[in-house]
Amino acid sequence: MDKFTGADIVLKVLEKHGVDCIFGYPGGTMLPLYDALYQHPKIKHYLVRHEQGAVHMAEGYARTTGKVGVVFVTSGPGATNTVTGLANAKLDSVPVLVITAQVVQSLIGTDGFQEADVVGITIAATKHNDLIREKDELEKAVTDAMYYALEGRPGPILLDIPKDVLMTDVEYKDLSVRKVEKQVDGGDFADAARALCEAKRPVCYFGGGIINADASKELKAIVDKLNIPATGTLMGLGAISGIDPHNIGMPGMHGTYTANTAIHQSDCILAAGVRFDDRVTGKLEEFAPHAKIVHVDVDDSEIHKIRNVEWPLVGDAKPVLKKLKKEIDSYLAEGHVDREKLMSNWWADVNGWLKKNPLKYNPNKKIIKPQSVIEEVYTQSKGDLIVTTDVGQHQMWSAQFFPVHEPREWLSSGGLGTMGFGLPAGIGAQIGRPDKQAVVFVGDGSFQMTMQEMALLMGNEVPLKVVILNNSSLGMVRQWQDLFHDKRFSETDISISPDFMKIADAYGVKSRRVEKSMDLADGVKEMLKEKEAFLLEVIVDKDEHVYPMVPSGGAAHQMILHPDD
Repeated sequence: MDKFTGADIVLKVLEKHGVDCIFGYPGGTMLPLYDALYQHPKIKHYLVRHEQGAVHMAEGYARTTGKVGVVFVTSGPGATNTVTGLANAKLDSVPVLVITAQVVQSLIGTDGFQEADVVGITIAATKHNDLIREKDELEKAVTDAMYYALEGRPGPILLDIPKDVLMTDVEYKDLSVRKVEKQVDGGDFADAARALCEAKRPVCYFGGGIINADASKELKAIVDKLNIPATGTLMGLGAISGIDPHNIGMPGMHGTYTANTAIHQSDCILAAGVRFDDRVTGKLEEFAPHAKIVHVDVDDSEIHKIRNVEWPLVGDAKPVLKKLKKEIDSYLAEGHVDREKLMSNWWADVNGWLKKNPLKYNPNKKIIKPQSVIEEVYTQSKGDLIVTTDVGQHQMWSAQFFPVHEPREWLSSGGLGTMGFGLPAGIGAQIGRPDKQAVVFVGDGSFQMTMQEMALLMGNEVPLKVVILNNSSLGMVRQWQDLFHDKRFSETDISISPDFMKIADAYGVKSRRVEKSMDLADGVKEMLKEKEAFLLEVIVDKDEHVYPMVPSGGAAHQMILHPDD
């Protein structure tokens, strides 16, 4: 067997797994890996400007490609700076591998320079983590890490490798790539199919698990066959097209009136790839009080965790939904129910709600409404974009007014709600899918969290488009202060901020500011026409709120629909 340094072993394993890019930032303990990169030209390294940005870029890359996003950072502060990204990836089930270098083993436990107990710090923020002390364990550890990131419920993996292990010669065993098996673990499929077929008010409630499993086709086949309304969570947008006639919009705190009402009135729910997050359920005891639930999830720890269900179907969503569809076809073929007759009254109700309370806002010829910016980008692009958002009001408006057409074309921080996610995730998405134009919708507050990553748009020819919805405030917090804290706008005014046009110019990125409604269409046109990176800043109404809205602790069907409620 040939011998290589530990650093070379790491890179050879990554190459064997098809890794073509790494996001990272070098440092003293990580130097062996960065030195070894010279011998592995097939892997392109993207030099970030902050380690948090590296993990978000890896998330963007992973979510658009379905592959594992890989990160290299050094010990101590380099490693601890990844915690936010790891926690974000953990809650949103994103396959990321973060490799941190550690001080040499003789210094571990001595409070050596840039030493930190990275494994201890990241236990709660990772699916799996490990400190690799033995050089002979290194090849297997990296091979297993690539497998664990994708197996079952995807998630972030962290390997902490001491510098001396990276420098020591190791035998290369050329271990085989571990293939992830997509399987069904259990469930009463026949009875679940019967319940769905016989339901008078069924709803399909789907989430990010469908995207992760590449199971959109299988889910749509069931929705079409049963002719049922479908509502996708923030993480599930695009699993069923936003313009599909069965899609009734997003559920939850800022979901549509139709989706929340349909769930409340439903008698049976197909919950596919979801975890009954509190932002969807609202007051849990009043969530879908009349419904029996078929829950499809790859992670059996999610079954009955938040909501008890009648039919748990455990396993990867793709084969699970295939098997469920087969049972549905069999049951319907026996002529037990007349689906068209059964669904006619239900769809009459659903269409009535759609007509009664659609998503809407009041356009203004003088002040630009933020929703109109989202709509203009959608109209001019015909929806043919990968959309990334940061966190806040703009995130919810994007989810509401930009119908996502395809899976893996929508990226947003769901579970953790991480400000600063949008720009680096958009960069990772654009790198992962160079065949597709990516656009980031970001607020003026969240943009300033990670705006240093604009540097990657300079030398790497990443043609990302960035739209800043600038309302001179921390908009979502300000909205809550307005509605629930007697307009005490404590520390949410950020009107004293940098000139974003000058920031863009400093990074060599073309830009434009739009302040008048009459100039919006032309500004969007200029941005989308530009072949290189472009930043479009739009000055929007700071008093505009996101509606509908379910107040904190309220029931999901009891929404504030407009300012007068």
